Amino acid sequence: MTTTTQATLDAKPRTAAGKGISRQLRTQGLIPAVVYGRHVKAPLHISIDPSAMKKAIATPKKLNTLIGLKLGAESRMVLLKEYQQHPVTRELLHADFIEVAENETVKVNVPIVLVGKAAGVAEGGILSQQRREIEVWALPAAIPEKIEADVTALKVAQALHINDIKLPAGVTVKSHVNYTLAVVAIPEKEEVVAVAAAPVAGAAGAAPAAGAAPAAGDAKAGDAKAGDAKAGAAAPAKAADKKK
Repeated sequence: MTTTTQATLDAKPRTAAGKGISRQLRTQGLIPAVVYGRHVKAPLHISIDPSAMKKAIATPKKLNTLIGLKLGAESRMVLLKEYQQHPVTRELLHADFIEVAENETVKVNVPIVLVGKAAGVAEGGILSQQRREIEVWALPAAIPEKIEADVTALKVAQALHINDIKLPAGVTVKSHVNYTLAVVAIPEKEEVVAVAAAPVAGAAGAAPAAGAAPAAGDAKAGDAKAGDAKAGAAAPAKAADKKK
């Protein structure tokens, strides 16, 4: 069965490359592009209309949109692999395409979308998505727009892994690691720090601060003790006078 492309894009072959040729193409409203692929003996240098390319990938599949690239009477089935933009104006500067065959799987990145409400969220947990895309292999016509992962059964401290989800027909994941897609984290508890109450000035048993003046009562008591000390010192002196 023939695979139907989702968009078409006209291209023109070019024999020269370099910054000078790229500038000339851009003055004509075109950008340089290259087509690679296992069945392409040498990279195919072409020029395309950047506005037409944006329109071609303006589908729900975006970069995974299957494009029929027309080179005159010839047509190739390609995927947009990557593109370059001007850092300021965001204008397209260059594009790379990969040629694909309808009967051969291709490696692409597909968005992963979490669906359902995790049971652990109702228990106070926090749902966290660890990956936004996953790498899959599929025939060009079987590349999905997205892959949904049901998190309904996840409880607090439980995680959803790549091996836990059901992939669409014709889609496979080639990974030796059962990596995490989402997890319901345990909320962090706020620590309550006990603060000791400051002693009240004049309170019984309250030690005075270093360098602080004594309270009125303490001052009188101190004076009385000082008087007792002086009296005690004077008594021995009188006794000595009597002996004389």
